[in-house]
Amino acid sequence: MNEDRRVGVWLVGGRGSVATTAMTGAAAVAAGLAEPTGLVTMRPPFTDAGLVGLGDLIFGGHDVVETPLAIRAARLVDDGVLPVGLPGALAGALEAAESEQRPGITGREARIEPQASLARMVSDLNAFRTRHDLGRVVVLNVSSTEAPVEPHPAHENPAALMDALDQNLAVLPPSALYALAAIETGCAYVDFTPSVGARLPAIEALAEAHEVPLAGSDGKTGETFMKSALAPAFAARALKVRSWSGMNLLGGGDGAALADPARAQSKLDSKGRLLEEILGYPVEAPIYIQDVRDMGEWKTAWDHVVFEGFLGIRMKLQFTWEGCDSALAAPLILDLIRLAALALERGESGVLTNLAFFFKDPAGTREHQLHRQYEMLERWVLQKVAA
Repeated sequence: MNEDRRVGVWLVGGRGSVATTAMTGAAAVAAGLAEPTGLVTMRPPFTDAGLVGLGDLIFGGHDVVETPLAIRAARLVDDGVLPVGLPGALAGALEAAESEQRPGITGREARIEPQASLARMVSDLNAFRTRHDLGRVVVLNVSSTEAPVEPHPAHENPAALMDALDQNLAVLPPSALYALAAIETGCAYVDFTPSVGARLPAIEALAEAHEVPLAGSDGKTGETFMKSALAPAFAARALKVRSWSGMNLLGGGDGAALADPARAQSKLDSKGRLLEEILGYPVEAPIYIQDVRDMGEWKTAWDHVVFEGFLGIRMKLQFTWEGCDSALAAPLILDLIRLAALALERGESGVLTNLAFFFKDPAGTREHQLHRQYEMLERWVLQKVAA
């Protein structure tokens, strides 16, 4: 292993299904036990960009649950997410990642003692960097979705935000405290959830001041991925979309979290912005999310599209998307880690708009068409290679 190329990866929600799948998958691909299926950055032209290797990633994380990674991985085998025997073959990698798990921030801590919580996160990240002598660290949020944040004047100005935290005012949810800790320690921050994270003017300004990159938000893994590919086709053919209804059935931790209407609203807001941005006109587009515990780690999305053709004739498209959320998310997470590490290496700061390809609600851009997002990504990754 090339010590100079190592990159630290700190996963918020580090003992969850998505994080466990990503860490196991990284070790499996690095060891030659699995193919890099689903990893955009593991195929040309990105293979020429000098991205960090999966075997050079050092994992740690925060979580509010205490289930060890080995047990979580065994459960994922039972659920059909991980191949039988793979966690056992990679026991050393899982043990190493487990040794770097630390207690996360609870909602109560964020409300009662935000300053102490922030200080603890900063200390954990600095200690992780020091223990492994890491030049680059990427913090990536894969924790449960939060409810939308209540607006506060402190969100607009960095000085006001820090003053509010000094007074222990509850102005930030856990995701934003993690983002702030990443920025203060010089880490890249990536939000794979629809939680607020770094998407506040004060935190974005602090990222610019500390010269660290941000990316997000809400990973585009399934139904919205299909929308971002199909909606441009309707626009290109001059077919008018009249309505686009979606029903999402899911279980596991995500389903349980989104059973809370307040937390589900964050997801609905994230999923709902895409169609109007692509088509250029309002579309009736109700989205329903239902927790079905029996589905476990799997999810199903059914979409019903009504569109208008020549002479006003109405027609329909229906499609069903069935998949395993962790298996869909894990390769994208590994892609984002490699790309955020590249941004750190290049000294880039602020919002990385060129990573829109990976997100339902991409920060810093209103471009939602999948093919154009891919072109943005390709140009950004290869710009220094060509030079």
